[in-house]
Order: sequence, then C-alpha cells, then structure tokens
Amino acid sequence: MHKYYFLFFSLCFFSCSTVKFKNAYLSSLENQISLSFNDSVKSNWQNLDLETDSIPGMSVDRAYNELLNGLKPKKVVVAVIDSGIDIDHEDLDGLIWKNIDEIPNNNVDDDKNGYIDDMFGWNFLGDSYNETLEMSRLVRDNKINHPQYENAKITVLDKLSEAEENLKLYSPILNNYKIADSIILNYLKKDSYLIDEIKGLESEDELVVKAKEFILYSDSFNLNLDRLERLVNQYYDFVNYYYNVEFNGRDILGDDVYDLLDQDYGDPNVKHSRNSESHGTHVSGIIAANRNNNIGMKGINNSVEIMPIRAVPNGDEYDKDISLAIRYAVDNGAQIINMSFGKSFSSNPEWVYDAIRYAEKNNVLIVHAAGNDDKDLDKIDDKNFPNDHKYELEFTNNYISVGASTINYNEGLVAYFSNYGQTNVDIYAPGYQIYSLLPGNKYDFKSGTSMAAPAVSGVASLILSYFPKTSAKNLKKIILESGLEFNFNVEHDGEDISFGNLSRTGKVINAYNALIMASGKPIKK
Repeated sequence: MHKYYFLFFSLCFFSCSTVKFKNAYLSSLENQISLSFNDSVKSNWQNLDLETDSIPGMSVDRAYNELLNGLKPKKVVVAVIDSGIDIDHEDLDGLIWKNIDEIPNNNVDDDKNGYIDDMFGWNFLGDSYNETLEMSRLVRDNKINHPQYENAKITVLDKLSEAEENLKLYSPILNNYKIADSIILNYLKKDSYLIDEIKGLESEDELVVKAKEFILYSDSFNLNLDRLERLVNQYYDFVNYYYNVEFNGRDILGDDVYDLLDQDYGDPNVKHSRNSESHGTHVSGIIAANRNNNIGMKGINNSVEIMPIRAVPNGDEYDKDISLAIRYAVDNGAQIINMSFGKSFSSNPEWVYDAIRYAEKNNVLIVHAAGNDDKDLDKIDDKNFPNDHKYELEFTNNYISVGASTINYNEGLVAYFSNYGQTNVDIYAPGYQIYSLLPGNKYDFKSGTSMAAPAVSGVASLILSYFPKTSAKNLKKIILESGLEFNFNVEHDGEDISFGNLSRTGKVINAYNALIMASGKPIKK
C-alpha cells in the first residue's frame, strides 16, 4: 500500500472537494434506459413493438412472427461504407458478400472491375487509420479559395484549444481514478466491484477512505473508468489527429486526394486494422447479425450479403474515397448502401453528389446517418456532409437521412445528440444504446445516428427480400410513409417541442407497417 500512498498523494489527490469535474461531452441522459428493463429487452429493444411490447422499436420481431413466417426471402446486397469490418465474426457467418468472379490472391483483376483481388469488397484506406478532420485539412492544405476556409481556420483553432484544455483536465482525473480503483480492488481482494458495494465500505485506512470518496464523487458525474478512458482517448485524438494541421494520415497511400482520376490506391483487405476499429462491425451487426443462432444479438435481416467497403478512418472521411466507394458498391451489385458517417466541412462535395446521382440512376437506395451534433440541418450554417440537398433543394429520390430515437415512449424519445431538421432529416430510427457486434466475437452497446442508419438499411433490405421488384424510389416512399407517428412533445434543448417538427415525417421507422404497405394488402403465406 505504501507505493499507492506515495503515488496517490503525489498527484495532489488529498480531498475530493478539491477535484473539479467538467461535464464535457457527457449528458445526464447517458443512462436514459431505465433499469427496470431487463437485459433481454435492452439488448433487443430496437426490434420490439410498441403495441405488443410497450417499446417504441421497429416491430421487426412482430413482422417475422405475424407476417413473414413460412415465406421465402431473396438475398439482398447491402454495401456498408464504413471502417473495417470483422468479416470472420461468429454472428456474420455466411452473411458476407463474395465477389464470385474474382480469384483471390492471384494479383489479377479477374472480373475487370478495376480492383485487384477484391474478393470481399475494397479498402480505400490501405494501411492508414488515424486522420484529421476536413476542416483541419482545408487549413493544412491552404485551400484559401474554398468558401468554408475562413470558418474552418477559426473553428480549428477554437476546437484545438478546447481539446487541449480538456485533455489536461481529464488525464490526471483518469490517472487518479486508476489509482483509487486499484486501492479499492486490493482492499476488497476482488477483480471487480459495483458502486453500491463501496457505498457502505468502512475502513480505518485513510487511503482507502480517500479512494472510496473519489470514486463515489466521480460516479455523481456519471464518470467511471470506462467513460474516463473514452474521454481521454477522444481528446487525445482531437489534439494529435483531428485538429492537428501538421498531421497527414494519408501520406501512406501516396495518392492525390484532390484528383478523382488518381484511383490506383487501396487494397482488398476490408477487415478492421485493430480491435478499437469497431464501428463498421457494429453497424453490420444491426443489419444482419444471425437471428437464429442464440448467441449475441438479432439483426434485422439474414437474407442479406454485407458488402464491406473500408473508407471511413478515425477522423473525417475523404470525399474522393466516398465517391469511389459509392460507385464501387453500385457497380458490384449493391441494392442498398449504408453510410454511417458525416462531417461539417467538405472539400469536394460535387464528387459525392455525382456518385449519389449515379446510385439513383442505377436504382440503389442510400441511407445516411444525420449526425450527432444536436444541430438543425435546415439551417444553412449547420450542414452535414454528404447530403441530398445541394443548394437547399433535394436532387435525388434515393436518399434517406436518419435521426436517432431511444427506448423511451415519452418526452425522452429523441436521442439528445441527434441532428434534426423538418426538411433535411427524413425519419427517426433506434440509435440509442444499441447492442451489436464488436471485432473478435464480442458485443457491446453503442449510441449514435450511426446505429439508426443501419436500422433503416436493415428494414429496407427486409422489404426488398420479400418484394424484390420494389424500386429505390418506392422503397424510400414506403419507409417514410409507413413509419409510426408520434404526436406528443419531446424534450429538446431544455424545451418541449413537437416530435413532428424534428423531421420530415415526424415518424419512427416501422418494419411491420412497411411490409404491409409494400404488399398492398395483408401478407399471406
């Protein structure tokens, strides 16, 4: 205990009263899901039904039980443009797209699609992972003629300063928490403990008492070891990558990011580069995780093939990569494209707009996350790229923008972080505390419109599986019109506002209603 004592107090941890916490990037709504819900409900709430389960999910399970039992679905290809995906995950077995016209590992473009050995998709990031944000790239590359340059320059400086401040704040708190945690574990002679276990803990050892006080004080701010580590890692990335105008994660690829014709880059390795690169795997699980293997979680549709396209780094994606990724998906047979990413600045939005139009011409639906900045996307200064509303007018009929809803059938229905917009957000879908896949056959909860978008992609694929002649335009129409409408007010920015004013439809997606609408009549075997 002596080494702990020295280290503990060498960090000026004498009294909890001297420690000041800041609620940056945290919310009291973080524990929005009531403890009254059991684990089976929490891990599958997005698939449940308001009428039968009293949960405002998507009614997926009800659709299977009442509408789809005994019917034979057709395979649908869903491209997931995202981070790398664990294509070997136990819950994605048999659900990964394969390029049957390509001979693996022969270094030949057998199918003449422009990509060598793309057996399972394409990796536009190569060996790169960490990246800057687009605003930082505008400053770094001195794009003074770009209309967003001056705003980017100011924003980067402000954000960097804020991130540096928060990193300095939370790093010692994290260190102190680790020390306090070690002291308590050593005292209890256990590998873990619950907060309630230490509330009544009494000891004559002053160090143990101080550790207990610190942990309980941290808990009052919804801070634990996991959250503190996430905060510190987040601010570390902000300082060293996202807002660092001296950093260039793209150098390793060697291409010109401002030349769309420079396409000789990337490789066929679509897998995650590290376990922390989990986003694409989580997204894929929401769409397709095996519903019948009694492990992990239940995806929406097992009659799919996930086409992995690695194009989203730890930082902002490149317009060039996204443009080419959309075209790759379309050219290789994807019927739906899920895009759970976004950014506030764009260097070459026209490239992506053209790719979206290309998808529309080829009858491919695009589903995009609305973003997690709690912004009104109808405001001209609160853009989220990519989008389908160039010059404030929608230019395609194949694009759905998705906000995030929660498990709460009350004023807390809308996730506190979700972007919104009566014109530029189409519909809401479950996106708060969603249980899904992580690399290495693991599972966990994640929140974000990134989770809401694949919920819509999954339902869209379900419709196509049973009604394969549905066009992308009509698929969008069905999804928007069949959603479940909520006519009550929700809490938003400390005010009560009608849920109907936060999106184009004022609805949450509903698979049960969508399938009935797609059929034109009640579905029969």
